[in-house]
Amino acid sequence: MKVAVMGAGAVGCYFGAMLARHGHDVVLIGRPAHVEAIRDTGGVRLDSKAFAGVVPLAATTEPDGVADADVVLFCVKSGDTESAGRAMAPFLKDAATVLSLQNGVDNPARLQPLLRQSVVAAAVYVATEMAGPGHVIHHGRGDLVIGVSADSEAIAAQLSAAAIPIRVSDRVVDQLWAKLVVNCAYNALSAVAQLPYGRLFDVEGVREVMRNVVEECAAVAGPLGVALPNDIYASVVALVTSMPNQYSSTAQDVARGRPSEIDFLNGYVVRKGAELNIPTPVNLTLLCMVKLKELTHDNGKEQA
Repeated sequence: MKVAVMGAGAVGCYFGAMLARHGHDVVLIGRPAHVEAIRDTGGVRLDSKAFAGVVPLAATTEPDGVADADVVLFCVKSGDTESAGRAMAPFLKDAATVLSLQNGVDNPARLQPLLRQSVVAAAVYVATEMAGPGHVIHHGRGDLVIGVSADSEAIAAQLSAAAIPIRVSDRVVDQLWAKLVVNCAYNALSAVAQLPYGRLFDVEGVREVMRNVVEECAAVAGPLGVALPNDIYASVVALVTSMPNQYSSTAQDVARGRPSEIDFLNGYVVRKGAELNIPTPVNLTLLCMVKLKELTHDNGKEQA
């Protein structure tokens, strides 16, 4: 396949590198610093348990990098969905399929009206971080659940052959919500404390806060027709065992002085709760805490 990655952050660089390693023609579309580093080294530097080295691929800062792509991995931050969608729309070929590999649950619905091509939702389960420009570290997992489209099965077969565990589901919305619940439980706390998941439980009361977050999310999800696993809270708590050293994406954004996706995580639950007249006070508190934390940063530096 010819693959374009729109938004070459940690997630995009990881999956782009995996596909390039298995012979696919990949171009990353990202920030100038990343693109320059990738061009200087001839590819993305990938560090994982299975591989450590440079994976050759192309990179550009321009949205026309999506031209001729069979598949576009759409990995931009949720706040950039519309602007990035409009930027790449003129260059997409008619037969392209766009996979939304983003946090939150409403990105595909926001992106689809901007494109004539099919937008397919994807729930992403991977722990990665950017160690520097053009350098991605893979900490764990790396699997996808994607929605149903005319090309989903064919795309899944190609990704599976590239050592990316993947399955197609007609209930991908449930997967997106299940991941949203986990993000709502961990992201804000990790961001405010600037601690990895394994350290959060050192503080008494964190488990109760997470349980309240999960219960509020479940209360909102039910009337929306979302089926969450019965053991969703147990799954949330179990994450700390599998990813004890992982900082949330929100924590990484706050540390770098960048806008976070908190409005599309806890903020999304708060907004939907308000529409349904369902109180979500704990999610609202975490939303406000991250917003306040963001105010103390300017280009990654604390201000008095």
